[in-house]
Amino acid sequence: MEIASRLRYDFTMGIGTPLSSSATRVLMLGSGELGKEVVIELQRLGCEVIACDRYADAPAMQVAHRSHVFSMLDGAELRRVIELERPDLVVPEIEAIATATLLELEAEGQRVIPTARAANLTMNREGIRRFAAEELGLPTSQYRFVDTEDELRAALAEVGLPAVIKPVVSSSGHGQSTLRSDDDIAGAWTNAQEGGRAGGGRCIVEGFVDFDYEITVLTVSATNGIQCCPPVGHRQIDGDYRESWQPAAMSDAAWASAQETAKTVVGGLGGWGIFGVELFVQGDEVIFSEVSPRPHDTGLVTLGSQNMSEFALHARAILGLPVPPVALIQPAASVPLLGDGTGVPRFEGLEEALAEAGSQVRLFGKPVCEGHRRLAVCIAGAATLEGARSTAARMASAMRIELDPIGR
Repeated sequence: MEIASRLRYDFTMGIGTPLSSSATRVLMLGSGELGKEVVIELQRLGCEVIACDRYADAPAMQVAHRSHVFSMLDGAELRRVIELERPDLVVPEIEAIATATLLELEAEGQRVIPTARAANLTMNREGIRRFAAEELGLPTSQYRFVDTEDELRAALAEVGLPAVIKPVVSSSGHGQSTLRSDDDIAGAWTNAQEGGRAGGGRCIVEGFVDFDYEITVLTVSATNGIQCCPPVGHRQIDGDYRESWQPAAMSDAAWASAQETAKTVVGGLGGWGIFGVELFVQGDEVIFSEVSPRPHDTGLVTLGSQNMSEFALHARAILGLPVPPVALIQPAASVPLLGDGTGVPRFEGLEEALAEAGSQVRLFGKPVCEGHRRLAVCIAGAATLEGARSTAARMASAMRIELDPIGR
């Protein structure tokens, strides 16, 4: 099939009917818990959705019309699936994708969200850090890129200790370590080589930033412009989020600077959809950290806080539809539930958790837990932010995850 023969879909002409010749087809590259929520929102807007991931029965596959299992780092297989399905939109939901193939396909007429260039730049931390610091001139932490343990030692001599090392392609804190002394170097390098989504290889080393707190600015780019959601505060451990809340308290000057930075990054990347822009804040100043051109894990809180969740905003924006002004309907908080070990997840304590006022739970449906994985999230809304955070914490404490033997 010639991709060029399928020109960009004109969504002003309407959306078709799933599983028919008029269907508006969306192909998801990555089918985790965030993609699952996007699939549900796309189906509410009448789309036919195809979910892809490297393992079977991934969360979004369970709600999509059909699915494909393959390594999305395999450019030839990625092209084969896209040519087979002939989607109107290709939507990357993870970093580990053969973005060079996406660039080729986009040049041939395939539409990629937000753009293939944005997916390519943000698939690894090197691309986006150089883009933000060197092209846009935004303030960032000190950083170096390293390919060997010897280069890591040399980089630490320049950026100093303490420092953080991360694989250039990873998520949810996998492969990330904090180095506080020379004794940490060997173990941190091994962890980074084992934790990358694309296997071992290049890493980023970052010097510590002096900051008061971190925020995520969920920024949506749609046909009617770019707007920022109210700031999301979050708490991380080893790069993996453990709690988020909205709205995060910050000064008017800091919020103005955060919005300006987020809009600069999103405008520079281009395309439509939601972007999760992570920033460090010190006083009234902001420092750029990272950006993901897709829904953000800390944004799960928007399922309980906003008039439209980040997933609903993303679905509407990528379809070329306008989005309304984003409004906070109540303060809310989220606390993820983590599994640790190997087995099939089973959840207990739901009755107690959902007895809380303003409570919601999402069980992601991951078929197997292997190692340290996020398996569910507790979300609570309340009249006050303190009340929401307390409720979400109580919900998470009430719930338990058991890992049954695989194949039982």
